Amino acid sequence: MQACILVRASPGKVRNVLNNVKKVENVVKVFPVYGRYDVVVFVEAPNLESIIGTSEKVNALKGVKSTETLIEG
Repeated sequence: MQACILVRASPGKVRNVLNNVKKVENVVKVFPVYGRYDVVVFVEAPNLESIIGTSEKVNALKGVKSTETLIEG
């Protein structure tokens, strides 16, 4: 399964969030964006439970204000 996690970071924390998200299991690609969200994270995992776990880990990172996870079946 694949998913895209859209991340809103606290002001001044985008670089830290980028570096820390790269360390999370199942994350395959991370890049900054401008607009409503600050970081886009692409995830590949074997099942829905793993994607949910990855999303929860990203959301718990210091400097992350909120996330929205888009799951591709």
